[in-house]
Amino acid sequence: MAILSINNLTKNYRTVKALDNVSFTVPAKTVFGILGPNGSGKTTLLGIVMDVIKSSGGTYTWAGEGMAANDLRKRIGTLLETPNFYHYLSAEKNLQIAAKIKGRGEADIDKVLKIVNLYERKDSKFNTYSLGMKQRLAIASALLGDPDILVFDEPTNGLDPAGIAEIRELIKSLYKSGKTIIMASHILDEVEKVCTHVAIIQKGVLKTVGPVAELMGTTGAETITRISIEVGAADNQALKNILQKMDGVSSITEAENELQLVCTEKITGELLNRFCFEKGIVLNKLNVKRKSLETRFLEITGNQSDK
Repeated sequence: MAILSINNLTKNYRTVKALDNVSFTVPAKTVFGILGPNGSGKTTLLGIVMDVIKSSGGTYTWAGEGMAANDLRKRIGTLLETPNFYHYLSAEKNLQIAAKIKGRGEADIDKVLKIVNLYERKDSKFNTYSLGMKQRLAIASALLGDPDILVFDEPTNGLDPAGIAEIRELIKSLYKSGKTIIMASHILDEVEKVCTHVAIIQKGVLKTVGPVAELMGTTGAETITRISIEVGAADNQALKNILQKMDGVSSITEAENELQLVCTEKITGELLNRFCFEKGIVLNKLNVKRKSLETRFLEITGNQSDK
């Protein structure tokens, strides 16, 4: 079932086309990443589907469209801007104010503080929090009212590696609890490690969309990254014959003086070398190449910045 369906969304800012006929659907209970360089149209797209920005053309529908707008809002928790809290109030007081503004979720405050691992610091003033803690409090605010869908714009923006890791683990935990999460990001590593699905946007144009596993040439319920390995031996035909029997080798392509393998991640250079040696073949070439989302992103976008 699609949680969100986007059909030919377009947004023009005078002579600039921020979105150009973008269409895709977001499946339920996924972590759906909208990936693109700064200025690619990600924030504009989220602003439109959250009814903050008016589109120039196209449509979008949320699952259950037809219910009252107020009921729909209760199903969606958002983090679209820099957290806006009162610096000299505690986390708990800030969430009480957020709940009153939303008109729901006041009974959830202790629960959401525990989810984001801030319950022990609920009485601390906001200005004593690290950037990562501030972002986690913003996510706690988005969780008030127990929404089914969460929409985050650059949730790790400006954080140090420790803060990024905290938010990453939190998003994974929310996904495992059954939430659908839609997040925009320009950080390839973040999307690769957190998202199940991705849409890549460049200069307002949708370049590709689908499961991260498929995009990277992977299969299975868990993301299994395919790796490319170049090997060679004195007798490449004999080498090919034995590698065809090795579990984890998906394909073998013959090239000049070498074989190019596509393997599952469990195949390491050491394992491959040992397997060949035990079969009586000594390798004279072994080069392991891992395909990452960064590689696919550059293949898709042509290594071009949107600025």
